[in-house]
Amino acid sequence: MDSLNQTILALVSQELNEFKGGQIKAVLELLADGNTVPFIARYRKEMTGSLDEVQIRLIEDRYTYLTNLEKRKEEVVRLIAEQEKLTPELEQEILKATKMQQVEDLYRPYKQKRRTKATIAKEKGLEPFATWLMSQPQAGDVLVEAQKYLNDDLEVFSTEEVLAGAHEILAEQIGDNAKFRTWIRSYTFSKGAYVSQVKAAEKDEKEVYHMYYDFSEPIHKMVSHRILATNRGENEDILKVSLVIDEAKIMEYFDKQLIKNSSSPTVPQIVDAYKDSYKRFIGPAIEREIRNELTEKADDQAIAIFGENLRNLLLQPPLKGKVVLGFDPAYRTGCKLAVVDATGKVLAIEVIYPHKPAGEAKRQAAGPAFLKLMETHQVDVVAIGNGTASRESEQFVSEQIKKLQREAFYVIVNEAGASVYSASDIARKEFPDLQVEERSAVSIARRLQDPLAELVKIDPKAVGVGQYQHDVSQKRLAEQLDIVVETAVNQVGVDLNTASPQLLQYVSGLNKTTAQNVVNYREENGEFASRPQLKKVPRLGPKAYEQAIGFLRIPNGKNILDNTAIHPESYAGAKEILKMAGITEKDLGTEAATTALKQIKLTEVAQSLEIGHETAKDILAGLIQPGRDMREESASPLLRKDVLTMEDLKPGMELQGTVRNVIDFGAFVDIGVKQDGLVHISKLSNKFVKHPTDVVAVGDIVTVWVEQIDVNKGRISLTMIAPQG
Repeated sequence: MDSLNQTILALVSQELNEFKGGQIKAVLELLADGNTVPFIARYRKEMTGSLDEVQIRLIEDRYTYLTNLEKRKEEVVRLIAEQEKLTPELEQEILKATKMQQVEDLYRPYKQKRRTKATIAKEKGLEPFATWLMSQPQAGDVLVEAQKYLNDDLEVFSTEEVLAGAHEILAEQIGDNAKFRTWIRSYTFSKGAYVSQVKAAEKDEKEVYHMYYDFSEPIHKMVSHRILATNRGENEDILKVSLVIDEAKIMEYFDKQLIKNSSSPTVPQIVDAYKDSYKRFIGPAIEREIRNELTEKADDQAIAIFGENLRNLLLQPPLKGKVVLGFDPAYRTGCKLAVVDATGKVLAIEVIYPHKPAGEAKRQAAGPAFLKLMETHQVDVVAIGNGTASRESEQFVSEQIKKLQREAFYVIVNEAGASVYSASDIARKEFPDLQVEERSAVSIARRLQDPLAELVKIDPKAVGVGQYQHDVSQKRLAEQLDIVVETAVNQVGVDLNTASPQLLQYVSGLNKTTAQNVVNYREENGEFASRPQLKKVPRLGPKAYEQAIGFLRIPNGKNILDNTAIHPESYAGAKEILKMAGITEKDLGTEAATTALKQIKLTEVAQSLEIGHETAKDILAGLIQPGRDMREESASPLLRKDVLTMEDLKPGMELQGTVRNVIDFGAFVDIGVKQDGLVHISKLSNKFVKHPTDVVAVGDIVTVWVEQIDVNKGRISLTMIAPQG
């Protein structure tokens, strides 16, 4: 690393003092060497001190930010030096800055501006007069002094023009002062109020923004969901949002900073200049900056929650080994049904019309048609999409499965994004002969069988597990969600012989092109029998192979180790461990092998094989549970046989439900009625809850008690705090 990098490394280490300097240096060197974040987190634990993906990305982000900051400092110093206005003091101030905003504030007075009124006044020779005013002489007459600057050649014809020009120069100088801006920004943030008022109530038919019609809160106490809600109300022209501050205090500050001789005849001009500078330049700019900063932080929070919800949705346990009927509900156009076998292969497609406005004959035929599909294909579970007509369809399915002579269940599946997938090029390529709605039914069935494999085919923004996701920076949201999907895919691992190109492209070291090449190779040459075969895939070089191979599994390959998270670079070590345990690769997965492996002491393994403790631990875990799927340790989807209505609910009733969405102020839980119920943050636990994500996650199966039901508004209030007595 060169000296600049060493400087930045020192800054990162200073900022992120929870990490050791060696960890930060190792992470940055590994990244610079072309290693991916998932690969470093999984297979380079000894080098990083077992940092996870989030910690590695934090180091990467801070390093990138500080690198850009240092580059900007160098550039600003150069630009000011070129104007021959760089003093040693100013250079030190710039070099000491820790935020981009500070650097830009210091650069502001020297920035090449478009022609302003102040620029024109300087061109007319009025800068010396402005300097005289600011010097606050003990004696003198302002008007007499102004007359000295009348100049027909420069088109300065009156003392009024001289005063107006000097006023512009002073106002701009005051507005450009970095120290003033820093103080006023800090004062506004700590003492100001965030105010929203109604602008056009008639545009808010459902009174969504009613609580913000006359709303005020200290700026520093504003929470992210309120910032995003008021921003949206403002964008829809329903609300007017502003920051309100006691300007008298700011004027007092200017007075102390600028008035050095209160008896000077030029004081009125200086006072006029600072008042005008605040009104025109500083106040509006700082309001914009603070609101942008609040929005950025609110965006970060909303994006983080969306990411966490998406991660939990992707890591829902798969329902393996079951024949599933996907049920895409609708009224007029009929419900689309798709039966898929345990591997996700489509067995049958059907359309039935169980709901009005379909005629009586069609409605009567729906039940037998449904039951015939269930029996012909021995369907185990019905996956019902949670969109339009979902609850009526649930009622229908519940009644029908009671007629079966065997046990069958249904489950409500979050169908968000299914329609986006169905109309996509991916779906058209996968099912060229199916209608859009039929593809949707297949997607609903498959996302119960393997949520991760199915959901990666959909734009992450379309899965609907966030809050205000349409209001935040779409670029930053997309970047964050891609990271979430990549992390989830690599944590779970991917079956090399069944994975779609959409799933493979998220694997460490692969991209869209190489993922498609893997699938093309598989289609032309048959299933992969071993991991090394991947080296034959076109345009997949040694580095990509090294980064990807540990995350790719071959369940029925020649080598059982190919179905574990053990990287081929550690196969020799794995075989030595098997020898130490007195077993062979063929024994893996048996009770005897598991017992023998569990008796091995990690310290001895690490010393004997001269490998790190963490690597030894991971190899051993892979040998104990070959083919392990981390998702199977989570609660399985909540399967139901019977249906509830809102009218069945009574306060105090205990129910089990599935968490569908987690937001800043609580969690929405599907309890099997038409409307998801809200557990407010205050009802999640007896203890103080800082944020709902500390207690619940999307997909969690939770016990709740009904608190209130408003049938007219379709609202259900729930609590997770057990009633007393």
